[in-house]
Amino acid sequence: MTDRDHKLSLARQADLLGISRSSLYYEPRPVSEDDLRLTRRIDELHMEHPFAGSRIMKRLLRRSGFTAGRLRVATRMKRMGIQALYGKPNTSKPAPGHKVTRSC
Repeated sequence: MTDRDHKLSLARQADLLGISRSSLYYEPRPVSEDDLRLTRRIDELHMEHPFAGSRIMKRLLRRSGFTAGRLRVATRMKRMGIQALYGKPNTSKPAPGHKVTRSC
């Protein structure tokens, strides 16, 4: 995508690509072993308790020997794309355009 040895400067290359120049210097850090273990355990617990949000998940993790705060658990869950399954508000309201037929 970009070439440090090209005759165009990195700033100009970034401008032409439409990305910020600082993103050219970013090197992602590898995920730590602790985070991987925590993520695996959250996944296991979510399969057992799909209703558990970050607060309940934190308590379940503490019982398993992990010491992670609620926000760290919530961040991990968000990155994994999982969330608690529970009844959301207004689910019993009919959608617009759905005609309710009553038979007597």
